[in-house]
Amino acid sequence: MKITDWAIIFVLIVGPFLEALSLNSMDLQEVNRLQLRYTTALRTAVQDAGSVLNRNELQQFEVGYSSDKYMRTDKELALSILLQSLAINFGIADDSLVQAALMKYIPAVVVIDYDGYWIYALDEFNSANGEPRLEHRWHPKRPYVYTDSAGNSAAFSLDSYIRVISSTTGEEMRGWLEDLAPATAIPLLQDAEVFEQVRRSTIVRQIEEDLQQVIAVHNEFTARLGFTYTFTLPTIPKEEWNNTLDDVGVIAFLQGIPIGNHYYNNFALGGGRLRKTERLEGGVDPTTGIKYYYFAKCELPYNTEEVFARKQEAAARGYYEAICRR
Repeated sequence: MKITDWAIIFVLIVGPFLEALSLNSMDLQEVNRLQLRYTTALRTAVQDAGSVLNRNELQQFEVGYSSDKYMRTDKELALSILLQSLAINFGIADDSLVQAALMKYIPAVVVIDYDGYWIYALDEFNSANGEPRLEHRWHPKRPYVYTDSAGNSAAFSLDSYIRVISSTTGEEMRGWLEDLAPATAIPLLQDAEVFEQVRRSTIVRQIEEDLQQVIAVHNEFTARLGFTYTFTLPTIPKEEWNNTLDDVGVIAFLQGIPIGNHYYNNFALGGGRLRKTERLEGGVDPTTGIKYYYFAKCELPYNTEEVFARKQEAAARGYYEAICRR
């Protein structure tokens, strides 16, 4: 058999595999492109929503608080800005039907306030004429509540301002930790480090437990629509929670959007404190294969694959800081 015959046989055998590999590579590129687009849209929307939470009255007019973390949050405005920003970045700003369909992929939005939080998610209730309904709406505000083994209860805030009720005397006290500690024997108030640990863990656990419940309701709803995707609460790293609990903010979840053979599943957090920060991007050096992160305005020959809000987040994903040329 001639060499040309062997070449033809080789092409016939290997050709389909090479074509499949090429198509798979193109699919992966499209998946990465869509993931980057969706992540950018989600983070932009949450940052936009978080930025309007600081539209409160002057601090001296707020009754009962003297904290620089207290602000009169506007959850309705934050939600409106969030959905508007998502619609614009998804290119569906002029299509109300597609915007309504997008809500099927948003299992929950959380607005973290100074002394509690709201969750915007599917809720089952009876309409005015008594008919059962299921739609997205705000769940009642939940305070950050903790009860110790002795029955003493505490309502936390985003700093050391606290409201406590003694189980022995029934007395209610409000104020700063350092002011209340000498005036009561409640163990939680006697150690500032323990207080801070309990405060943060209580807030995180309570929000996560409520999110688990509303996501379960969302799964029941989407299953009736024929969805095969199961919505789950993503693991939020401790560092992300710590940054979130520093100020009022917004958490939004976007899940279940089909991209190739996968589903998009992500969340984003945005703070309400005014901070001017540049977006960080992550890309790969085509020569060395090393991953670098850099500011969006940097002129670097890397294809952006991910976006980040902070350097720590990029480093945790295996990216090194690049030398920026502007």
